[in-house]
Amino acid sequence: MRDAMQHSAKNHADPAALHSRPPLERMLRIHQALQAGEFPNATSLARVIEVSTKTIQRDLEFMRDRLNLPLEYDAGRKGYFYTGEVSGFPTMQITEGEIFALVVAEKALQQYRGTSFEKPLLSALKKMEQALPDTISLNLADIEQTISFRTRAEPILNLEIFDVLAKAVAQRQQLELHYRKPGHAAEARLVDAYHLANINGEWYLFAYDHARKDLRTFVPARIQSVKPTGKTFERPQKFSLEQRLRDSFGVYSGEGEFDVVIRFNARAADYIREKKWHPSQTLRDLKDGGAELKLKLSSLAEVQRWVLSWGGDAQVLKPKELVESVRTAAQKILQPK
Repeated sequence: MRDAMQHSAKNHADPAALHSRPPLERMLRIHQALQAGEFPNATSLARVIEVSTKTIQRDLEFMRDRLNLPLEYDAGRKGYFYTGEVSGFPTMQITEGEIFALVVAEKALQQYRGTSFEKPLLSALKKMEQALPDTISLNLADIEQTISFRTRAEPILNLEIFDVLAKAVAQRQQLELHYRKPGHAAEARLVDAYHLANINGEWYLFAYDHARKDLRTFVPARIQSVKPTGKTFERPQKFSLEQRLRDSFGVYSGEGEFDVVIRFNARAADYIREKKWHPSQTLRDLKDGGAELKLKLSSLAEVQRWVLSWGGDAQVLKPKELVESVRTAAQKILQPK
């Protein structure tokens, strides 16, 4: 048996490589020994594969209990054997479409580069890739050239601060922030870190602000320093980011109720039809090729900036507050400094 197993191991990998290979390879070695009918045991397998007997024992239990292989121990021959015919070792079955999706997912990690999420996500993907069967015939190099992700403006993050925020959200830690809003001096904020979200490529911390006694949205790039207070908190069961942002046009929600109507000319209408801009939207085609977009929002700040980004291709019809704010902003753009 030992000679047979050594021969098998030499045909597949040298012993030094076995330590870096996934558990699947060890179990394949065990399967080959069982199929040879040599009644291997944990001690002999551990010696040949060069791992501990406990590791082999766990592999055997996994093969029997999770892979449902007909594996039993023969006390008389002091080794394991298959009680029935096993035509092949059950490996992960995956389609070309699924492996393609796996590569796309790895590329989509770009938005997590440099954050504390990058390493565990890449590790998880690597483990999945290692578990794939060796018979997949797919040119991954071709996929590398066909799929990519780009961001217009990559947020600048202090990785040490971001790591503290991520841990605080996971462990429900109270934090003391020194936070600087645009155009203001930095100030101390005592917060309970509820949720960290990446929305449209930007990171946001949603936290309960003790001084303001309300939930607030913080931009991690504006946090100058952060320190856990040593206290923890219980996140309210009623907290729901989806519910909070339901009536917002981006990440900032307000207390108002606005029926927004925006008309787009024919040049911009096709772009508007290509996306769902808000859950509440209704879109009406116009005879001249344009389109009329209706939204129900709780705040006008973000939609105002969005309308301005369309230049003369968008015209606000309702509400009056949005009409006036867009007109005022456009006039300021034209005024000489």
